[in-house]
Amino acid sequence: MNASPPNAADRLRIVLVGTQHPGNIGSAARAMKTMGLRQLVLVAPEKAPDRDTHAMAAGADDLVEAAPVFATLAEAVADCRWVLGATARSRRIQLEQLHPREAARRAVAATASGPVALVFGRERTGLDNEELQLCHATVHIPSDPGFSSLNLAAAVQVVSYELRCALLGEEAGAVGAAWTPPPGEGAASHAELEGLFGQLAETLEQIDFHKGRAPESAMRKLRRLYLRANLDSAEVRLLRGVLADAQRMARLAGEASGNAKIG
Repeated sequence: MNASPPNAADRLRIVLVGTQHPGNIGSAARAMKTMGLRQLVLVAPEKAPDRDTHAMAAGADDLVEAAPVFATLAEAVADCRWVLGATARSRRIQLEQLHPREAARRAVAATASGPVALVFGRERTGLDNEELQLCHATVHIPSDPGFSSLNLAAAVQVVSYELRCALLGEEAGAVGAAWTPPPGEGAASHAELEGLFGQLAETLEQIDFHKGRAPESAMRKLRRLYLRANLDSAEVRLLRGVLADAQRMARLAGEASGNAKIG
């Protein structure tokens, strides 16, 4: 296995969404720090870090104190080049599901292009559908089906350990097909991709692509298609230029149709 990119650990971001118990934030920080990870991010925690948080951090207080807090997951990962959501097996969102070892290998490789986020959801309900839509893929920890429940800190510890192994360049029997990271520093950021998806949704409405059908299914499939493509910034700009022309033509067609009716 190739050695990890320079400063790769500093580009790996553990994101906790909607954490319900402050102590779990501290436990997750401790799990991270033992594996050399330092970037903790909080999204809309139900309660702010408190004494329980610092007690459970057991020396990882610096990660808790430095952790930025965002209102939404989209804001927290806006500058990321790859976003991976931790989830139980589910058919709700048809994203690629990765073994933690393969997920760690890909995540470390992707840091060559910029920040990478590994996202963990609420203790009881995990990530919701809208949050999963923001992820490029998911990671599933293959626990015993007869007793599959992992608490938040345990899940963070498992993934952090695999990231540590990947960072150290250890050959640990990677699972899954080979993967090519996004191309260099030009890889599109999450915010750039979300801008593309927003314009794409608007364009499809303007050209009446859905023909009265609900747009959600088509957009889910199109998101998956473009996320698999690992677009760079220039490619996103090209696609948005194509969409802008399509929107312009749709407006002209609408104006011509309106004038014809008046005439």
